[in-house]
Amino acid sequence: MNIYVLAIVLYIAALILISYLASKRVKGGNDFMVAGRKLGPGLLFATLIGGNIGAGSTVGITGLAYTSGISAVWWMITSAIGSVVLAYFVGPKIWELSTKYNLMTCGDFLDKRYSKYFKGVFSTMMFVGTLALFAAQLMGVSWILNVTVGIPKTTGIIVGAIVVTVYFAFGGLVSSAYVGVLKLVVVLTGFIIAVPFALSHVGGFSGLETLVAANLNNAASTTKYFSFFGLGATVILGYFFMLTPSFFVSPGLVGIVYGAKDKSTIRKGTMYNAVVQFLFAFIPAIIGMCSFAMFPHLASQDSALPTAMMKLLPTGISAIALAAVFAAEISTADTVLYMLNGSFTNDIYKTFVNPDLSDQGVLKMSRGVTFASGVIGVILALFLPNIITALTIFYTLMSVSLTAPLLFGIFSTRPTAAAASVSAVAGVALTLIITYIFPAFKLFKILNAQTTGIILSLIIMVIMMYAFPSKAFKKGKKQIELNNVEITKAH
Repeated sequence: MNIYVLAIVLYIAALILISYLASKRVKGGNDFMVAGRKLGPGLLFATLIGGNIGAGSTVGITGLAYTSGISAVWWMITSAIGSVVLAYFVGPKIWELSTKYNLMTCGDFLDKRYSKYFKGVFSTMMFVGTLALFAAQLMGVSWILNVTVGIPKTTGIIVGAIVVTVYFAFGGLVSSAYVGVLKLVVVLTGFIIAVPFALSHVGGFSGLETLVAANLNNAASTTKYFSFFGLGATVILGYFFMLTPSFFVSPGLVGIVYGAKDKSTIRKGTMYNAVVQFLFAFIPAIIGMCSFAMFPHLASQDSALPTAMMKLLPTGISAIALAAVFAAEISTADTVLYMLNGSFTNDIYKTFVNPDLSDQGVLKMSRGVTFASGVIGVILALFLPNIITALTIFYTLMSVSLTAPLLFGIFSTRPTAAAASVSAVAGVALTLIITYIFPAFKLFKILNAQTTGIILSLIIMVIMMYAFPSKAFKKGKKQIELNNVEITKAH
């Protein structure tokens, strides 16, 4: 058994052990779905960062930096801005509603605030999209195993699915929280150690610039490679409109916030997560640039990360670093499973099939959905072409359809179910039309399809809020109503 296999096997064993111990604390669906609403700042932080540092922020940013340079950090920076909004605005408000009315998922809020039909349509859409996202994480796991230890892709996908589904089925959000702590230690240690070794191998920052300039053999291209705005305004604005909202409306992240014990915990834990996102953005970017400096002719940018870690780092350090990447993929897949459980068990099955499902029934159903999702995820992972495309589609769908209904819905009594539905459908429809029918179109010559779609969604929501306000607003009520149950607005 080589050192890479040993590192990964030890990590898998630790995951299973932690999840088994966590399962002893799970007494019912409330513990499984929202950790009994007992997460403190540290565990909330670890759980959030466990979901936020995954395929996109490791493999994705490294590959993007390999081809585009330091401006790849915008992927993570725009995500971190969304986390700040979640920490101080969206999180505390929606947590207040979740604790007062025992909401377990983001879909529960959409049901109470608008209608169960809007919740059903959105949840079904998210369930299908999230299955593809889960498959993408399994593809990432299989890719790492294939490069490091030569495991075939199919076998790697199955191994990844088994590990994730078993430990999540044991403990739900409780196990996710404790696994998040382990993942945080492994990921940060591995990546922080990797950067100085990679830089040393290329001769420091000055050596990095010299090697990149020689590889590009073009002064303008070199300047762009080292510019924070090298990706261009269209791409950076696209990230801002796609990723920033995604990180404060994501059903998975909102569900994790539900598990906090109080508002102070949300502000602290989520802000800690945002700070780490800001700082972490530069680590995979630097590794990707070092990989390009030393290996400028890789067949795929996706191989930049494992290539750098295996060839630029000492063997022992390399094993730790690659275990860190494996940790990131597994932990993100865990968060995705949480989203799948919420979408199906609470938002679809309990709403439309069995409204009287008991707490123990929720727990049993959640574990069944977990294993079923693992099987479907394996099937999809065998056929989906790549990781980044799945991530982009998922984040686009989520931000365009959910930003306006959730953001305006928690702070204003004006929006109606009709306004939420029209804004979401119109935004998604326009995004799809531009993407697949008019791919060259850019609004104002700079805004891409996703940005245009979310702007339309916001505009429609504002227009309908004022043109067709809710009955509650017309009656002069200052409370937000959830299916005719009034909730006093937070001060």
